[in-house]
Order: sequence, then structure tokens, then C-alpha cells
Amino acid sequence: MKQSLKEESNKVKGLIGLEIHTYVLTKEKLFCNCIASREKGLKPNIHICPTCTGQPGAKPMLPNETAVEKAIQIGLMLGCKINEKLFWQRKHYSWPDLPKGYQNTISGKHAVSTGVEGNFQGIGIWSMHLEEDPASWDPETGQVDYNRSGLPLVEIITAPEFTSSEQVMLWLTKLVHNLAYLKAADSNAGIKVDVNVNIPGKTERVEIKNMSSIENIGKAIEYELERQAKEGSVKETRRFDPAKNKTMKMRTKEGAEDYRFISDPDLQPIILDKQMINKIKETIPESPEVKLKNVIKTYKIGEKDAEVLTKNIDIALFFEEIAKKVDAKFALPWVTGELLRFLNYNKASLDKVDLKAEHFIALLNLVKSQKITELQGKQLLNKFYPKSFMPLAVEGKISDKKELEKIADKVMKDNPKAVQDFKAGEPKALDFLMGEIMKTTNRRADFRIAKEILSRLLS
Repeated sequence: MKQSLKEESNKVKGLIGLEIHTYVLTKEKLFCNCIASREKGLKPNIHICPTCTGQPGAKPMLPNETAVEKAIQIGLMLGCKINEKLFWQRKHYSWPDLPKGYQNTISGKHAVSTGVEGNFQGIGIWSMHLEEDPASWDPETGQVDYNRSGLPLVEIITAPEFTSSEQVMLWLTKLVHNLAYLKAADSNAGIKVDVNVNIPGKTERVEIKNMSSIENIGKAIEYELERQAKEGSVKETRRFDPAKNKTMKMRTKEGAEDYRFISDPDLQPIILDKQMINKIKETIPESPEVKLKNVIKTYKIGEKDAEVLTKNIDIALFFEEIAKKVDAKFALPWVTGELLRFLNYNKASLDKVDLKAEHFIALLNLVKSQKITELQGKQLLNKFYPKSFMPLAVEGKISDKKELEKIADKVMKDNPKAVQDFKAGEPKALDFLMGEIMKTTNRRADFRIAKEILSRLLS
């Protein structure tokens, strides 16, 4: 979303704060043993039990320990002070997606949040806390899907320190990237954001609910600032309609008293200690920004290549593992080019493929020592899905000029029309003839030498 400085200066400046929800990456739900599946298109109501569907008399289990630890990781990444005694509250509201009539959360009027007083990328973090997700309600059909009910969530509440949509979008992009590096949040499930917007000294704060697209968040902020500048505003909750590119009123804004927060008698406080918090802190990986600088400095590669490498933490760590045994500059195009091509073709991420670093290293060493051609190497890499293997028995590379000349001569005799096309000034004919040489040799021909010989014979 680019514009000139003049256009930017004419835009209405706002006072903008965010409430960001992200799913914590766990195998089970927060208070029961049901599978914590965030998969889209899943058959409704297959990962449920009396606890997460709010059946009378059902009691919650102890909170999921992994969810608590990962919530602390997120808080530390945000620069928050982690509180050592956390109390569960019941947040009441009447909505079809809430089977118990309340949500269990470490937030509210009398709560002590998981983390407080943080700062991320120059924006203050008021608090962050762990809570459970409600179910999924479809207002058109009236159906409720409880697969999502009870999934562990972290809510991050920023200070209202943003002033423009561009600033919010850039900050959220960095937040999502850092969360992906942390591997504490489910990057595939994305984020859900409530945006609070007003014009300082002129309008009342308006909340825009439940947005998951960063692009739509930017559009909603821009529309709302323009609307408030023209019409003013009252405290209310609105939603953004992407089709109409505008915000629309949902209801008047609730206050903390509307939720009737009370402590939950079924859940004991979570007691943390400094030793545990420090141990979790040691597990936090480098941020994407630090990783980018270190990759450039350590491996002496360009910023663009380094950005491709560090976009995904798994790819960055895989490259660093490869670079211990293979020259980094030789390995770079194989990781940023061929490996990413391999993953895209198979519609898989690196963590979903059984690809061992030692197998990839062995493949690169075969190419580097010219025991196989690059094309053979790419062909072998394609066979690494879904599970890699040690590449050993392959036919050797053909570099002998006399042998390649015989092959090129035969290919030319077998394809006289392509030879004529080349001599008539058609450059694609050379590519066709090279393809025939590679096909004839099962990709074993040294491409550079073969092309030089073919070009000489055609001339």
C-alpha cells in the first residue's frame, strides 16, 4: 500500500490499538484430552467431549502444560514481564458459540495477566494472556461446531500507539513472522484481530471485530478513520465487509462490567517460578531480523538471498546444517531454488517432509564432485518425497569431449529439421537439440561442454 509523501500527509491520523488472538500450537485442547485440530474443512464435531461442549456436571482438567509454556514463550518474545501467579476468570456473555455461558481466561477486571508491560517493534504491549477459544457458530444455518471449542489461545493487547493503517500492517507482518519463528503459535491458523480506532480529541473509540486478513485490517482502518472524520462516532462494535469495503455496526460496545468476570472455582491458580521462566527464555530462537544479519555476516551472501533463506525458520536452520559440510555459496541455490521448488511442487512445508540433512548433503557432494550432473541431482531430489534416502548408485557424468561429439552428431542427424531451423535463425532449435542430447544420455551429459560442442558443430 504505497503512496506519495503528500498523499500520506493528507491522511487522517488515528489512535489505534490492537487485540490479537493466535492459536497456541498444542496436540490437545486446553482443559481436555480432545485433539487440538485447527484444520480447515474438518468434519464438524468430531474432536469433542463433555468438557469442551459444556455438558452439565463436566469439569475441566488441569490446564495443558504445553499451552502454558508456549504462552510464556510468546510473552517473553514480546518483551513482557511474566507474572508468577495467574488466576483463571470466567468471562460471561450470551452467545451460541459459548456452550458454558462463559469463557475461561487469564484476563478481566480482577485478573493478573500472563505477561505485562512489553514492547515489540517499538509498540507497547499492555498485556498478553492465555484463554480458551469458543466454538464456531454459523448464524445462517444456526449450526455450532465444537471442534474449536477449548482450543488454547493467546490474546495480545497493544497500547493504542499506532497512527496509520500502513504502520499497523507492517507491524502485524513482523509479528506473524516472529511467531512463526517461535513455533509456539499455529502459523497455518493465522491470527484474528480486533482493532480499536478513534481520532484523538474528536471521536469515541470504535472496535472492529474478528479480522484475519492483514490487507483487510488496513482497509478497515482507513475506511473507519475517514468515516469518523466525516460523521463522528460513538462507542460501538463494528465489523468489516470486504465486499463493500466498509465497516458496519454490530452492537453497542460492552464494558468489562458487562462480562461479569468472576474467579473460576474449578481451576486452581497457575504458580510459576523464576527458574522455570528463565529455562523457557533459553528456548527462544533468534528473531528473523537477527537471523538475517547473522546469515549475511556468517556466509557472506547477498541480502536478497538471505531474505529468502530467513523467511522460514526451518529453511534457515536446514541451510545452516548443510553449510557445515558443503560450501555455503554452492549450497545456496540448491536451498533457495531447488529445495523450495521441490517443496512447492509437493505442496508441503519442510517440517512435513522426511528430508534428512545428511541425504541432501550427499546429493550436493555428488554434484559438486561432478559424479553426477546438476540435472541428475535435481532428478534425484524429486525422488526424496515423501522420504529422503542416501543417493549412491547412479550413472556417472559424461564429460569426455569425443564421446559427447559423437552423441551431438547423431542427434543432429536424427533431427535435420531442427538443424535447418537453427541455421535459419531460430534460437529455440538449439534448446530442442540440447534437450535431445540430455534425453539420449539420461541427463548424464555435462551440459556446458555439450552445448559448446553442439554450437561448434552447428556453426
